[in-house]
Amino acid sequence: MAKGFGNMGNMMKQAQKMQQKMLEIQDELSKRTVEGSSGGGMVKVVANGQQDILEIKIDPEVVDPDDIELLEDLIVAAVANARE
Repeated sequence: MAKGFGNMGNMMKQAQKMQQKMLEIQDELSKRTVEGSSGGGMVKVVANGQQDILEIKIDPEVVDPDDIELLEDLIVAAVANARE
């Protein structure tokens, strides 16, 4: 019966090592950045490896008060591109 507890202890150690490794990977991903764009670069989005949006840059030429829907679509497309 004690042998079974030894295996359980090893499994717990392995689980702790895996959890630590996952935390290290998440930390590394949070430090990496990617850029996505749309509209020929008129809208740019910077995200980290955890897909958190860090920055959105919009070329003033794309801002048309009469066509906000276009700007919204370009932002969505740039975010999607950054997440790929």
